[in-house]
Order: sequence, then structure tokens, then C-alpha cells
Amino acid sequence: MQQRVRTAVFPVAGLGTRFLPATKAMPKEMLTVVDRPLIQYAVDEAREAGIEHFVFVTGRNKGVIEDHFDRQYELEHTLQSRGKLDVLEELWRDLPIAGQTSFTRQQEPLGLGHAVWCARELVGNQPFALLLPDMVFRARPGVLRQMMDAYDETGGNVIGVEEVDPKEVSSYGIVGRGTGADGAFAITSMVEKPRPEDAPSNLFISGRYILQPEIFGILNSQTRGAGGEIQLTDAMQTLIRSQPFTGVKYQGKVYDCGSKLGFLTANVAFALDRDDLAEDFRSEILRILNKTVG
Repeated sequence: MQQRVRTAVFPVAGLGTRFLPATKAMPKEMLTVVDRPLIQYAVDEAREAGIEHFVFVTGRNKGVIEDHFDRQYELEHTLQSRGKLDVLEELWRDLPIAGQTSFTRQQEPLGLGHAVWCARELVGNQPFALLLPDMVFRARPGVLRQMMDAYDETGGNVIGVEEVDPKEVSSYGIVGRGTGADGAFAITSMVEKPRPEDAPSNLFISGRYILQPEIFGILNSQTRGAGGEIQLTDAMQTLIRSQPFTGVKYQGKVYDCGSKLGFLTANVAFALDRDDLAEDFRSEILRILNKTVG
């Protein structure tokens, strides 16, 4: 029987240059979709999937992320004294239990593979989930929960995937599809940003992984790839030679909040999901669109 996945890794050391000047003094992971930071969406998804240990790979000027997952007694006292108990209870619900969070530094910007490798001592010799906070999902159940269900059946390594327009495959890591249904199919290959004519499918890797600890040994000796960085996809291409990889074409929609268009679209989509905002927000959008068209 395969080991249960208890730990999740969150790479949060990036500079967020695509969102300057907003990210000059604030981590991009603290940008909000409606009223929740990107990193909170990822942690919520991991918690729903049964994760017990949250490992953050940070960098310089990222201390506010650690503060976000800590108690703020002055704020709590103010909310309590003003009778805003519903807000206070929501803040408490979002907090991990004491001892559930760990933080380590990626001291050089050497890519996603290097960020994952930096978490090796905290993860240990056990399978782990990897969640990229830039990728925010509207999915019920959450994407990682769907992947956990597949992992319980298949073991090995599991990757969440979604379809993309075949003309856009050169912007993504693409997997080759083998046998199996959408909820759990064999991955036969992985290609980073292929030309459309060379792509094995139109299924792209969308920022959610369950990986076995052997990936750390591969990353330890992985040579630098595209952009002079240590690429996770390169390491997975090595691991697939000795371990199975399963793809999960999840039920849901991903928003790439690392891009301005994806971030703005996510804000609209999530706001329209909110009972307290949807009606008025829809009216405002229509008013703006009508004014623009007119």
C-alpha cells in the first residue's frame, strides 16, 4: 500500500516581475483574488485534500507570507472589541494549527526544480504534493482532492492536467496520454513548450503535482535547462523512466494568476461566485461594457 500524502510544498520565492510595481514591496502570492491572497487559495485546497504539513519555499522580502499564517493579536483584539466576531472566526479558520507550517529559503532564483529541491529536508523520504500558488482553480471538490483520489488507486506520481488550444501548446509543459479514463490515465511522456506539430497532446501541466521523494535525488544532480534554471519537468522526464506517472484531467477551471489577464479574469469569475457580490458586480460590469460599446 502506498504512503499517504501528508505534506505539501508551496514555492513562493519568485520576484513577481510581471506585476511590478505592485510587487515591488509585496509578494505576488499576497495579491488578492477578491479578498483572499493567492497563497490562501492554494493552502485551502491542500487542507481540503487532507494535507497536514505546509512547507513554504520563500525568498528575501517574503516575511509577510509567514506573518499571514500567524496570529495577529492586536488585530484580533480590535475585531473582538468592535464586535466583528464573524470576521474574527474566519481568520481563525484560515490559520493552520501550530506546528503545521515550515519555511525554508531558496537563496538563488534557479527555477522551480531548485525550489522543490530546497524543501527536501523538510519533506523527507515520503511522497508530497506540490502546488504552484499562481494557478488558482474553481473546482469542487478541489483539484488536489481529485488527484488524491486517483493517487489512492494508482500510487506513483500524479499530475493535474487541463486542455489548451492546440495552437497554444508552445506556452506550456505538455503530457503524452496513454491508456485510462480522464480521471486517471497513464502519462507516456512530457515535453516542455513543444511546437504545435511536435506536441504529444493538448493537455498541459497546470501546477498541481503529487511526487515521490526520488525526485529530490534527480534534482540534486540535474543540470540547468531552459533559461539557465533547474527545471522540474526535466527531472520528471528522468523519473518517468523508472516510476509511473498518472494524469488527472480534473473537473474544474484553472486561472493563471501569474499573468495579468488570468489574474483579472479570476477576480471576475470568483466575484460572480459570491452571493454577497454577484448581483451588484454583474450590474457594474454590464454598465461599464455598455458605456464602452456606446
